Amino acid sequence: IPGRMISCCVKYVLFGFNIIFWVSLICLSVVCNVFGWGQKGVLSNLSSITDLGGFDPVWLFIVVGGVMFILGFAGCIGALRENTFLLKFFSVFLGLIFFLELTAGILAFVFKDWIKDQLNFFINNNIKAYRDDIDLQNLIDFAQEYWSCCGAHGPEDWNLNIYFNCTDQNPSRERCGVPFSCCIKDPAEDVINTQCGYDVRLKLELERQKYIYTKGCVGQFEKWLQDNLIIVAGIFVGIALLQIFGICLAQNLVSDVKSVKANW
Repeated sequence: IPGRMISCCVKYVLFGFNIIFWVSLICLSVVCNVFGWGQKGVLSNLSSITDLGGFDPVWLFIVVGGVMFILGFAGCIGALRENTFLLKFFSVFLGLIFFLELTAGILAFVFKDWIKDQLNFFINNNIKAYRDDIDLQNLIDFAQEYWSCCGAHGPEDWNLNIYFNCTDQNPSRERCGVPFSCCIKDPAEDVINTQCGYDVRLKLELERQKYIYTKGCVGQFEKWLQDNLIIVAGIFVGIALLQIFGICLAQNLVSDVKSVKANW
């Protein structure tokens, strides 16, 4: 009976799978790190607006990118050279990553209230630092416009910012106001009115609703997740299936190589 042959289809599909995976990770890591350190952007300031004890999250991108680079390299060379050690390394670590992702998903569901508190903390710290960095300011404006919200829980959160708070000691013209991104846009206006939020928090609640969004971004983000649950879940399931597919290909190739070697 002729011995089992190594499947060229499995071999090169696994190689191509890792090349795409590898190149994508390299591009993502380069873009994130250039944006984070090469520019005075949001990532370079995240350590000051998160509860991470001064840890710069850009390092997290570097570590994750490095691990994925090594994993993709092992998968590519292992498939091309039919190296069972590298293929086992690839499948075991890809399985470990899948397990960690599954664990993170379960923990996120169990500790969703804690995550909500952290999101609230993050947004409020962003509000405090709104005028400190133009990229951070653009990020907040984009979030408030996209989710039609204002502040973490409402417009009053802008009291945390030294330019927008309502204290008598505040000399700013923006006192008791909100950023323009909180304003309800008039379709007839072609040019953004950046002063539309001035003094708006001096108005009564019902009157405010005519001019600005009064819902907080935490609640609006939760609503967006619920409305797009199928899409978000589909993305995560798709990623998980790709990982399982890669593990199966690697294990299949290891089995083929061992069978061929056993017939020598």
